[in-house]
Amino acid sequence: MTAGVTACDQPRTGAPTTHSRDLRIIRPVHIRDATAADWPAIWPFFHRIVAAGETYSYDREMDEATARRTWMVEPPGRVSVAEDGPGGAILGSASMYRNRGGPGSHVASASFMVDPERAGGGVGRALGEDMIAWARSAGFRAIQFNSVVESNLPAVALWRSLGFEVIGTVPAAFAHPRHGEVGLHVMHRFL
Repeated sequence: MTAGVTACDQPRTGAPTTHSRDLRIIRPVHIRDATAADWPAIWPFFHRIVAAGETYSYDREMDEATARRTWMVEPPGRVSVAEDGPGGAILGSASMYRNRGGPGSHVASASFMVDPERAGGGVGRALGEDMIAWARSAGFRAIQFNSVVESNLPAVALWRSLGFEVIGTVPAAFAHPRHGEVGLHVMHRFL
């Protein structure tokens, strides 16, 4: 699991606002459950992010069928999409599930991907807030992200702003294509 997204501090609903750092207009994001019909819109940014090799420990040459099986989890897990308004373009997606089975099944986890062309517009925050609400309503007592790439500073900042803490870092566990070997954070929050 990797919780790798890029987002700014933006509520998930409400009127468009201007981001104070770069004066871009940030539009409201609509979150809904994904369907099988959404996969063709998810796959292009999923493939681009994984092939870049900067934020996920997935095989950079993962084929589409494997990617679909990996991302589109079955219940009791959940996959959501963020849309540019109801029925709009898909901007990102989250795949949510229990972190482990058996005695660890009370802890949720998730993976997040935002179309790189839509990064910084509050999509990651909206997906993260939705995931936290889902985990709480599903009866989980905590959320754990197992491998947040430490050089993915926007994602680390986002998760911290949503109440997650780095509880440990596995040193040199991720072979980043530009930064060399970097650590993988384990991030956690109670619900």
